[in-house]
Amino acid sequence: MFPKNAWYVACTPDEIDGKPLGRRICGEAIVFYRGPGGTVAALEDFCPHRGAPLSLGRVVEGQLVCGYHGLEMGCDGKTVAMPGQRVRGFPAIRSFPVVERHGFVWVWPGDAAQADPARIHHLEWAHHPDWAYGGGLYHIACDYRLMVDNLMDLTHETYVHANSIGQKEIDETPVNTRTEGDEVITSRFMNNIMAPPFWRMALRGNGLPDDQPVDRWQICRFSPPSHVMIEVGVALAGQGGYEADPKVKASSIVVDFITPETETSIWYFWGMARRFQPQDQALTASIREGQGKIFSEDLEMLERQQKNLLAWPDRPLLKLNIDAGGVQSRKVIDRLIAAERGTPAETPA
Repeated sequence: MFPKNAWYVACTPDEIDGKPLGRRICGEAIVFYRGPGGTVAALEDFCPHRGAPLSLGRVVEGQLVCGYHGLEMGCDGKTVAMPGQRVRGFPAIRSFPVVERHGFVWVWPGDAAQADPARIHHLEWAHHPDWAYGGGLYHIACDYRLMVDNLMDLTHETYVHANSIGQKEIDETPVNTRTEGDEVITSRFMNNIMAPPFWRMALRGNGLPDDQPVDRWQICRFSPPSHVMIEVGVALAGQGGYEADPKVKASSIVVDFITPETETSIWYFWGMARRFQPQDQALTASIREGQGKIFSEDLEMLERQQKNLLAWPDRPLLKLNIDAGGVQSRKVIDRLIAAERGTPAETPA
């Protein structure tokens, strides 16, 4: 159950360099490739001749050629040619609105008439030279809403990520949750604490001491359909915390694009954009490696959680105050789904 009238990250540009890519998005089997002039195209991954996956074919001069019998498809879903056959009168297969922007390929799996590229979030860090970005992709066997829950309540860091970003002060510091339209924000500010290992590494990367007390912050922002941007960082204690001068802090935006594949699996595009030492490629690689390990720790927990929920679907779950961010995010999601379907919104579990 997911909104379909929305823009989702489908892939990164390098995934379609030179060959088509098949990927299921919100239950839709889609093939992505570069058409004439290198423009990204997205079609139903279904050859109208014999039903073969078009993603098993190849791209020739901007045309998608089926790898089974050579049927050529245009970017609009219409058949173009086939050796020894007349095929231009065949019905078109479905094409999907697709946009390449901010270093990602975005797809709209719902009603194409409603697909407005202006609704794609602006990402300042993707274009500004003062920012550096590094990220990756995980396939995770869980409901996309479980990942939203995970990111909107960072209390789990103390336990799942004890050796990297977790610390007891996260548990001990209250979290504030608020809703602004369709955006949900949770925030936690921890003052005069020692930085955990990942942030000690980041402080060193910005030329700062890693053995002094710091002020730490976590500001999680959920935006529909399933994107979470998390402002995180540490500043030398007493220097202004979140508002401190960049010279005395290491801060970043954790980037989380959660794209449903099915009801119980996701494509998770993760990364970190930072605004300190953007020219340091070795630091970018080090942060990416560290963040990749952190997110891999979430992977097992989420997949095992999903299995438990499938095994006991009717078992009630407790709600705590730390769950407010995830609960409010689910309310936004349910409202969007209900609007698409013309039905009342469900109460989130």
